[in-house]
Amino acid sequence: MASTTQSAQKKNFSKPDETRPFDKGKLEIVNVGGTMLGRATFEPGWKWSECVKPIAKTDSCQAAHLGYVISGRMKVVMDDGTQLDYGPGDAMSLPPGHDAWIVGNDQCVVVDFVGFKDYAKPA
Repeated sequence: MASTTQSAQKKNFSKPDETRPFDKGKLEIVNVGGTMLGRATFEPGWKWSECVKPIAKTDSCQAAHLGYVISGRMKVVMDDGTQLDYGPGDAMSLPPGHDAWIVGNDQCVVVDFVGFKDYAKPA
């Protein structure tokens, strides 16, 4: 009978498997337990439609996000006009079809559990 036990793993975002820089920010990715996790750092002045849209080449962000805001503040506007504000300690679930930008003068750091597979990845 084959064993289905997986090995315990540990990764640290200080040594990511991949880093994707974009205007006014970066995405660091670790692959652990068969899952890709992303930590995005957005600088003040970052806006998806200005900083990532040129890479994504879509009218709005088409990535779904399931994440946790560590620091900073982010405003999200869905394509249907729904508006959400996120800050430290907030969990977020965002379907595709949104724009987002940083509010205030603090860096915003978000850990995403599902949405960064192709985020800011050049075609």
